[in-house]
Amino acid sequence: MPHHLKNATSIHHHIKKEKRREYLYLLTLRTLGNFLILSSLFFIARTLYEPVHQEVQFMINQWTNKTFVVATKQEELSFSIQKANDQKGLLTRTIDGKTAEILVPEDPNFSVVIPKIGANARIIPGVDTANERVYSDALKKGVAQALGTAFPGEGGHIFLFAHSTDYWWNVTSYNAVFYLLGKLVKGDAINIFYKGERYVYRVIDMKIVDPSEVEYITRKTNTEFLTLQTCWPLGTTFKRLLVFATRVAD
Repeated sequence: MPHHLKNATSIHHHIKKEKRREYLYLLTLRTLGNFLILSSLFFIARTLYEPVHQEVQFMINQWTNKTFVVATKQEELSFSIQKANDQKGLLTRTIDGKTAEILVPEDPNFSVVIPKIGANARIIPGVDTANERVYSDALKKGVAQALGTAFPGEGGHIFLFAHSTDYWWNVTSYNAVFYLLGKLVKGDAINIFYKGERYVYRVIDMKIVDPSEVEYITRKTNTEFLTLQTCWPLGTTFKRLLVFATRVAD
């Protein structure tokens, strides 16, 4: 083969090799970019799914005028359902097959039930808020009662917390019962069941604070006082939302 043809062939192969190398390089970059985008979307969806789901369900419940009724004994159910039906509108009966949902405490020995937001979870007692391993494990099972705070009926300060996490990507690993705490307003009822007894508290205020403001856990009070805590905004760990309530006289 003539020398000039060999050179042309060599140059042609070199160009093809360079183009292939450039194609593989661009393909790798595109694949990596798509992977990063999909991973980001996955983590965003994982973080926001539960808050969005809870918000949508709350709006549906409000639109259909769905009622949650707290009942502790089987014989109370028929009365509770009838009472709920009397408060329901025709729209709810038409759209929603169930006119009311009965909330029976998860554990009558220690549970929290909040009808306004349909929250119902057992409470893990005596959880050390300074021990990450201990409170992380407790929050996967239910709501935690801060170690050293009072129990219902003792006349002191009760501190309960849920949806509190170390990193934002772990948010969905924890109990979501307090996601809708921000929907509560003054006067809403919070029920705590302790050793088979029911204690009712009414919301009096709420506040958003920094995670470093731990003095709310150890606050002193002359009356039986309840504080509920969750992370804020939903799906993040930037702030803490505190809801304050006082016990209703028997």
